[in-house]
Amino acid sequence: MVTRASLNPLNQSLIKSANFYVSFIPKLHFSSSSLQTIQNSHSRPLSNPLYNLLPETQNPNKIVNLISSSLKQANSKLILLQNDIKPLIPHLGSHEITRVLLRFQSDCFSALTFFNWVKNDLGIKLSSHNYCYIVHILAWSKNFPLAMELLCELIDFVKDCSICEDVFESLVFCSKDCNFDPVVFDMLIKGYLRKGMVREGNKTFRKILEVGFLPSVISCNFLLNGLLRLNFVDQCWLVYEEMGRVGIRPNYYTFNILTHVFCKDGNIDKVNDFLERMEEEGFDPDLVTYNTLISSYCMKGRLTDAFYLYRIMYRRGVMPDLVSYTALMNGLCKEGRMREAHQLFHRMVHRGLNPDIVSYNTLISGYCKEGRMQESKYLMHEMIGNGICPDSFTCRVLVEGYEKQGRLLSALNLVVELRRFGVSISSDIYDCLMVSLCHEGRPFAAKNLLGRICQDGYVPKLDIYNELIESFCRCDSVADALLLKAEMAHRRIKAGFVSYRAIICCLCRTGKSCEAESLMEEMVKSGILPDAQICRALILCYCKQLDIDKAELLLSFFAKEFQIFDTESYNCLVGIFSEAGDMNKLMELQDRMLKVGFAPNSLTCKYVIHGLLKATRLEKQKFLIN
Repeated sequence: MVTRASLNPLNQSLIKSANFYVSFIPKLHFSSSSLQTIQNSHSRPLSNPLYNLLPETQNPNKIVNLISSSLKQANSKLILLQNDIKPLIPHLGSHEITRVLLRFQSDCFSALTFFNWVKNDLGIKLSSHNYCYIVHILAWSKNFPLAMELLCELIDFVKDCSICEDVFESLVFCSKDCNFDPVVFDMLIKGYLRKGMVREGNKTFRKILEVGFLPSVISCNFLLNGLLRLNFVDQCWLVYEEMGRVGIRPNYYTFNILTHVFCKDGNIDKVNDFLERMEEEGFDPDLVTYNTLISSYCMKGRLTDAFYLYRIMYRRGVMPDLVSYTALMNGLCKEGRMREAHQLFHRMVHRGLNPDIVSYNTLISGYCKEGRMQESKYLMHEMIGNGICPDSFTCRVLVEGYEKQGRLLSALNLVVELRRFGVSISSDIYDCLMVSLCHEGRPFAAKNLLGRICQDGYVPKLDIYNELIESFCRCDSVADALLLKAEMAHRRIKAGFVSYRAIICCLCRTGKSCEAESLMEEMVKSGILPDAQICRALILCYCKQLDIDKAELLLSFFAKEFQIFDTESYNCLVGIFSEAGDMNKLMELQDRMLKVGFAPNSLTCKYVIHGLLKATRLEKQKFLIN
């Protein structure tokens, strides 16, 4: 709960004189009984006396009275009233809404009914002050959940508003005219943090202090935690200093958050000073404090300091828990000290703590990194025997451990064994196994695994199909790759560039140029453009088949349609003419390719020189024969 501060004599005199708001709010010349003169940009007070000659349901001056009368009835029917006063609805502005809300500030149910009617049924855009009044009314009535909900709505409203408004100042301004509970300022800090607006929450914290109220320690903890998450370490310490300056007493949560700040700041050398200050405040470090510090020391590789704190815990009567032991085991595992880590595990069990999945995973992961798969598997069986089911992390580290040793068969057997124990294998592990099999050049084994797990509901992703197709194509098993492509179409998975390229290149390697060209046309129709590798595969294939005209036609097609100027393909054609020693055709090819946009390089020149020498030798041979 926010309380008025006794920060200094000036503040005390301000509070006692009941003129506290004079320094912060412009002087207002009205009271709750004369609200007609409230200045509001959204509407102006109605004061035309001729309106009083109209019937009551047509008199704009009576709209507040009509609505108030309807709300006071036992079963208020604002929807029926809406039809009766339909001509007056345009006159219901922000000023009139405020007057109705203030009449029902002691009846939060009626005030909220009216507020929702205006917002939802009438569709009238409410002002920020309208929101502030209903928030104050609900907070005063101790209806904090609804007050918080509308306060968050107000934060969004002001954030999206083109006019820059300060929610805190609006709340202070509106508190002059209605009952209010200072807890609303606490709620504003929490509201900003709930919306992820940590900077605004921090500014509000300082403004609350400036006007003489004290936020609760709970709100301060919310703020510290929000600043910590954004890594605003310096701001955390400033908030803590302000808490001490104005007399907000920290609690255990405060110190535990600040312990995290120390660890994140990396300045854990000052931990002892901080712990002493904590004890001076009357708080002994608890289990959370020690665990935070031990975890931080272990992450930084300072195991000596971590074990020092572990021993201090016993001396101070704070018993280490699973988190303490697991953090220490993790630190030892990172340094490869597996024997000590396992001894600590047994010590933990001996002291009556039952290891959990995290404790087992820490040791299993450590052994896997050391390549000690036998010990890892033993721990997995021990874990299952103790009624703890391995999770996806356990499976993944074991599978990856076997993969690093090239023992894929052992990894597959492990998966089969885990399934027999009723352990659910995640799709990530299956993906990992199939990719590994593909990279080892065993696409048929990967395809068999895919067939088995698909029966259990596994749905392969595009990446897995790409890996399988590429692996089959590397083995020149193009028929199996095409079957997989057909299976993708059956599953409504659109083949991508990777699959098309692998199959086209494989078809070209195996001399099936027509099928490759046909598949490329299908690819282009589906909106996927070829690249230089596909161009090169097709050109080289036709060159090997000595279909030079087709090769040249395709080379020009790729250049004109897709701006692919593959010099290697171009040089392949030049090389064929050069080897034939037909310089006329070679020069004609050069001219045609220059017009398309190809430029010769050093290899082209080499081929041309070779062609000239070949042509010269052929001429000499003809001369000698003749």
